[in-house]
Amino acid sequence: MGCGSSVPKFIPDKYKTISEVQKAIREAGLESSNLIFGIDFTGSNVSTGYKTFQGRNLHDITVKNPYMEAIEIIGETLEVFDDDHLIPAFIFGDAISSDRTVTPFFPDRPCRGFKEVIERYVQLVPTISLSGPTDFAPLINEAIRITESSKSYHILIILTDGQVNQEDKTVKAIVEASKHPLSIICIGVGDGPWGTMETFDDRVPHRKFDNFQFVAFHPLRKKYCETFAPAFAIAALQEVPDQYKAIRKLGYLDTSPAGGQV
Repeated sequence: MGCGSSVPKFIPDKYKTISEVQKAIREAGLESSNLIFGIDFTGSNVSTGYKTFQGRNLHDITVKNPYMEAIEIIGETLEVFDDDHLIPAFIFGDAISSDRTVTPFFPDRPCRGFKEVIERYVQLVPTISLSGPTDFAPLINEAIRITESSKSYHILIILTDGQVNQEDKTVKAIVEASKHPLSIICIGVGDGPWGTMETFDDRVPHRKFDNFQFVAFHPLRKKYCETFAPAFAIAALQEVPDQYKAIRKLGYLDTSPAGGQV
């Protein structure tokens, strides 16, 4: 497939540029949000870049790898909504975390902006032993704890190279997350296949609102080339305005002056 110059056809016509998505988010009433990143360190990262990353380990830091690129694009797009620029970032699926917990990038503080997320990621990669299985539940549950403590809107970005192994646990966590001011955007990097993840949203019942969005990174990169960054950002964020409207309607946000949401 060759390169294109327009946004993906599955994106609603009303969102043709990043600035339009940002405008729609503001029109939904959002003036500030908070980012959370979770990065997959399961063992399959060694082989799932065979087609899409010149056979390299997807965590190869000798070049700008897909994880770094995705963090940069999402960070640049959403930093205008992040007032304090404090971003909790976590490792999951490595030998220490496995499917039981997550490991923070810093033990005592969040990252200061998305650029520090990337810088710290580069520092950590050589120290991490890949493992598995792929389970989003510990990361989602950690994001829930963060939102509970602040009563403010958060967007959890899950960066993964694989499909969920522990589906029941992850589904339960997503359902629980729908009781909180939290959007979940899952970005699939590497070769895939992504069939299970592309239909995963349809298998999560009984939610208070549709809080989960999946986007495959490399199909967009292959199709849009030099226009990839805006196409990817729009694809990832297109559901945020409606999610935020649903969160406000459900009364999840602290609307007092001290809460900071307007």
